[in-house]
Amino acid sequence: MHMRLKRTHYCGLITEKDLDKKVVIAGWVQGKRDHGGLIFLDLRDRYGIVQVVFDFQGNASFFKQAEKLRPEYVLAIKGTIKRRSPETVNPNIATGKLEVLAEDMEIYNSSLTPPFYIEDGIDTDENLRLKYRFLDLRRFEMQRSLEIRHKTMMSVRRFLDERGFWEIETPMLTRSTPEGARDFLVPSRTSPGSFFALPQSPQLFKQLLMTSGVEKYFQITRCFRDEDLRADRQPEFTQIDIEMSFCTSRDVIIETEELVSCLFKEVLHKEIDIPLEIITYKEAMERFGSDKPDTRFDMEIGDISEIAGESEFRVFKNVLKKDGVVKGLNVRGCGHFSRKELDDLTELVKSWGTAGLAWIILEEDGFRTPISKFFTSSQLSAIKARMQGKPGDLLLFVADQWEVALKVLGQLRIFLAKRLGLVPENEDHFLWVVDFPLLAYDSEEKRYVANHHPFTAPFTEDLDLLEKDPLAVRSQAYDLVYNGVEIAGGSIRVHKKEVQEKIFNMLGMNAAEAEERFGFFLNAFEYGIPPHGGIAFGLDRLVMLMAGKKSIRDVIPFPKTAGGTCLLTGAPAPILPKQLKELHISTSLRKNKKEKSAAPDSFTKNT
Repeated sequence: MHMRLKRTHYCGLITEKDLDKKVVIAGWVQGKRDHGGLIFLDLRDRYGIVQVVFDFQGNASFFKQAEKLRPEYVLAIKGTIKRRSPETVNPNIATGKLEVLAEDMEIYNSSLTPPFYIEDGIDTDENLRLKYRFLDLRRFEMQRSLEIRHKTMMSVRRFLDERGFWEIETPMLTRSTPEGARDFLVPSRTSPGSFFALPQSPQLFKQLLMTSGVEKYFQITRCFRDEDLRADRQPEFTQIDIEMSFCTSRDVIIETEELVSCLFKEVLHKEIDIPLEIITYKEAMERFGSDKPDTRFDMEIGDISEIAGESEFRVFKNVLKKDGVVKGLNVRGCGHFSRKELDDLTELVKSWGTAGLAWIILEEDGFRTPISKFFTSSQLSAIKARMQGKPGDLLLFVADQWEVALKVLGQLRIFLAKRLGLVPENEDHFLWVVDFPLLAYDSEEKRYVANHHPFTAPFTEDLDLLEKDPLAVRSQAYDLVYNGVEIAGGSIRVHKKEVQEKIFNMLGMNAAEAEERFGFFLNAFEYGIPPHGGIAFGLDRLVMLMAGKKSIRDVIPFPKTAGGTCLLTGAPAPILPKQLKELHISTSLRKNKKEKSAAPDSFTKNT
């Protein structure tokens, strides 16, 4: 298509230096105001808005063209930059003191009336926004998110390139090695009955690159996991993947801190003080009830197990006899909570998996609590001192096994902080959590599972515990936490074959199974693997936090819904019988008996 008017300036970048210049601007009509002999039009491009003026006195036929313009028409305007009169200045936009006196116009396209306003802060159903995502992305707040995402990726590439890292692409079609989340499977047309898997991460390939002598690798890559979704989860997501040879965990941590400092300075113009705080997994759980603690506010967890054990309160004593704990929170200044509010909190913690909640309100002249008869006054005073309580404070306690009690109190801590407005909006708190347990026990499957992944190295001094006390083995893993959200995680990897085989065995995988799943990877152990480690950022989650958004869907150009569907394209969708035949696949459709023509709600693949 030939464009008669060629753009010379961007709408949002016009300044007073352009006064009296002839310009051509192009974009979308944001709005129009007809004042009789004058029409005022707001024209928008990705950089901002500028006001355009059509004067009937200048050209009547041209003016009539302008009368037909509607929101979201796409056009180019030729005109002269003029200063607005003082009473018409708009201080809310960068070009608010200027306007374009239109002389010529080229309309590229008309538009239907959009299903929602193309402006920031709209109160519109998210599904409607996702269905018309190409319109949603026109809004400035969405453009800003895309800009932050772009600048973050460019900064990552520049930083790592300067540090000697090579960006190397790893396969998108690979072998299914089921461990953890479900794979997305891709049937092979040329190998009937066989499937590729889309990668959950480039983990094995980046370790093989270290074996190949690459030494420093990175990749901004797409990953795929067929799992249940949440606000911060998508079936496909983007990862900043980094791996280094001949390194310790400290080397990876230093490199990562400097990368984060660079990103915040270049993208957000914020200074991040490094080195960052480092705490162990055990300390994070004991103090905050979370392995990704939000440290922007106080309210740390306290322990009264010893005092509770001396009381006559059977609920506490029975838990302690089973090697449990009694932990609590001091909710400062909340002694005014009503009995209903306390009952509601009790029901809340029950929904999180514990038996109940005990409470003590500290008053000027003593204690108000339904469990006072089970404690002596000296024991209550000891609890007050242990919890650093003052009159007017509310003490809340959970008695359960160590992990359950702490996780429940961790959730309660966040819930109360949000309710009480304790979380500062404009603070950036980073910290490292290290020394995670290597393994966890899955009571449903009755076996050990890897806390991170099966290739995470244990501490050398803990190797003897693998068979004696598996849950006591610490891993050389580290997570970077930003305002209570894990934004990156990594570890030093196993580089000794006998250790890798021992870990596979602990995970219930015998030698034959390990060979079947990971034979190609284990083969590399025979040819000299260097010590190596790495880390991976969730790019979507990082950009979400940097942009101040609540959901990663607001920083992904074309995201899926919480149900894993694309409202824009209608994916996933059935395919043609011809395509199924080419893939040597038939489908068995399960229909809703109540609806004779119900759409298929599940597919079972048979070869």
